[in-house]
Amino acid sequence: MTPTVLILGGTREAAMLAAELVAAHPDWRVITSLAGRTAEPEPVAGETRIGGFGGAEGLAAYLRAEGVTRLIDATHPYARTISANAEHAAAIAGVPLEVRTRRPWQRQPGDDWIEVSSEAEAASALPAGARVFLALGRQHLEPFARRDDVFFLVRMVDPPAAPLPLKHHAIITGKPKSADDEAALLRTHAIDHIVCRNSGGERSHGKIAAARMFGIPVIMIGR
Repeated sequence: MTPTVLILGGTREAAMLAAELVAAHPDWRVITSLAGRTAEPEPVAGETRIGGFGGAEGLAAYLRAEGVTRLIDATHPYARTISANAEHAAAIAGVPLEVRTRRPWQRQPGDDWIEVSSEAEAASALPAGARVFLALGRQHLEPFARRDDVFFLVRMVDPPAAPLPLKHHAIITGKPKSADDEAALLRTHAIDHIVCRNSGGERSHGKIAAARMFGIPVIMIGR
């Protein structure tokens, strides 16, 4: 039977893994599953599947139907629901599960971090009058809606389909950039605080390095 690998992706690491597997094992079937939150996801080596599975039972049914022989969870470190579903589905279907989670960032000399455990706690930690780079997905913005005394710069991969629940804000679209580009962004918008999750990885670390350059506090939401 041809080995069939299902990668639960959506991260840079997942895309790199798919490319490695396709290159090393051209006879394997490699499928990367994406949640579908991005309108135009970057191309991924092998096959791509977009959309949810319908919970653990739905994922287990997919594993059986496609003859998946290996399941790899390479999702975002905060994608708790899909990771829990993957563990359950793998047990139901009897498929080996491998979890590849990014290591969290570690505080470096010069970092000014305020470590919190939730978006609500992060919102409470912001001082009145702050100008905040809010580096979170749209689904995590609601706890900040009550902070009408704060300006938020929100970065999103795609333009929002509906108004954001924030009184004073601006939106920029695109993906994380280099430390120098992030520094220019912070300077242009006079940002004095950053709120983000400790997602780890190199691709989104630029804002952390830029904050260190300027001595800007980072309110870091832990895992």
